[in-house]
Amino acid sequence: MTQKVIALVDGSVYSASVCDHAAWIAQRTDAPVELLHVLGRREGAEQADLSGSIKLGARSALLEELAALDEQRAKLVAHRGRAILEDARAILEKAEVNEITTRLRHGDIVETVAEVEKDARVILIGKRGEAADFAKGHLGSNLERIVRASHKPVFVAARAFRPIEKVLVAYDGGTSAMKAVDHIARSPLFAGLKVHVVTVGHATPEVKKALEDARALLQAAGIEAETGVIAGQPETALGKLVEEADFDMVVMGAYGHSRIRSLIIGSTTTEMVRSCKVPVVLMR
Repeated sequence: MTQKVIALVDGSVYSASVCDHAAWIAQRTDAPVELLHVLGRREGAEQADLSGSIKLGARSALLEELAALDEQRAKLVAHRGRAILEDARAILEKAEVNEITTRLRHGDIVETVAEVEKDARVILIGKRGEAADFAKGHLGSNLERIVRASHKPVFVAARAFRPIEKVLVAYDGGTSAMKAVDHIARSPLFAGLKVHVVTVGHATPEVKKALEDARALLQAAGIEAETGVIAGQPETALGKLVEEADFDMVVMGAYGHSRIRSLIIGSTTTEMVRSCKVPVVLMR
């Protein structure tokens, strides 16, 4: 069974970018795209009892009216969800993606992703959700939850799509970083792209060997990769390199054994994903 690109769309300003990136992935990998919109359990339902302490007959009538309003609200929310999916489909069709399916689901978004990701090659999500314009310094709460829970690569789309030609791999020698390099070597998505594998720290013999091993693995797959070591703190040094060297995408492990670990695991979300203006692919 061909694994799908699962693209989460929510109607935010990032949704169009998610669709554009999904089309790019689909065209390079010949993978079908499934557009997914998840309605939260509470969407469309008014939880508060607005009837107050009024007489029984009037209270009953008001409760009936509130129930009817809740039903109408739920229908409107579902209708909006279907409209979001149809708009997303139109973007993919314009990009000449052949296989597109849409799915409207109710429930928790992380639980939903867990259910559908077995058929996915990648989970695609926007960096921020519907409140994006009001939270430019913060990541979407759903993004962090999905990154922590997903067993598939999570592709975090930037605010706008631009052609991807030059890829930075943040490499710390950890298990997920090695898995990221292996994924790049095996995936048609990266064929023909310029790949740079970079470690933040000191150029010790161990670091040089790890980078050479990564380069050799990519070269065996037909990918000519450059390697390098830069000084500084990962969260600032890598972000600076992305801007100065004009990288189009970052790939990094979601778990590491160095300082990069603190960027993904813990109480705060990753500074790399927050600050980078290009897509970031996170591998477990």
